[in-house]
Amino acid sequence: MKGKLIIVAGPSGSGKTTIVRHLLSVYPRLAFSISACSRQKREGEMNGEDYYFLSVEQFKEKIDTGDFLEWEQVYPGSYYGTLRSEVERLWQAGRDVIFDIDVKGAMNLKKHYPENAITIFIQPPSLETLEERLKKRKTETPEFFEQRIKKAAEELLYSKQFDKLIENNDLQIAFKEAEKLVGEFL
Repeated sequence: MKGKLIIVAGPSGSGKTTIVRHLLSVYPRLAFSISACSRQKREGEMNGEDYYFLSVEQFKEKIDTGDFLEWEQVYPGSYYGTLRSEVERLWQAGRDVIFDIDVKGAMNLKKHYPENAITIFIQPPSLETLEERLKKRKTETPEFFEQRIKKAAEELLYSKQFDKLIENNDLQIAFKEAEKLVGEFL
């Protein structure tokens, strides 16, 4: 059984996670696809709820056995991906799946399920606004912060490849736009 996929992506700090959480609260038939990653857990994160935390070796093993629908080495030594078993588990439960992933992962997922998926790019009003949002988080070292900004600039170039684009200048307006897009797709 195949359900639908709502694939939400955008640079770190664009608001994609906040928008995905909002959509989950509005549409009960949606279920969040938990990604796998090889990075360290942050404070408060839970394995199997926030991510499936794997070692780099475990992650590479799953790549070799074809367990991922998509995966990416997002930063040196930091792998992220979508396990095929996660999507199948949610579809078996009769749910449609929503993703919060990086832009390359979004494009790769869409290739697997072109008829069942919609891709939505969450765009910040500007790179400067994005920098301010990331600074407020206070979750990265200055060196990693610079990596995130550089990656964000690259990710913004992908926006035209997505089915839909939401500029997150005002979160309440972005919520309404996302609700409308997803409601029409479902």
